[in-house]
Amino acid sequence: MINARRSLTQIFLFPAIIAVIVAFGLVSALLGDGVWDTTSWIALTVPLAVTAFFACKKPPANS
Repeated sequence: MINARRSLTQIFLFPAIIAVIVAFGLVSALLGDGVWDTTSWIALTVPLAVTAFFACKKPPANS
């Protein structure tokens, strides 16, 4: 196991970006129809895509 020290920014930056994207998606779903619906679907798909990416990723080989 790697014992690397990380700052709070390094730990929480990626989840904070995803949270902002999801919040934008939820607000855009409330704003209107048409382009807003498409924007909300795209924004709300981002956390699903990130989850699927890391779920399908191979674990590193133990050396």
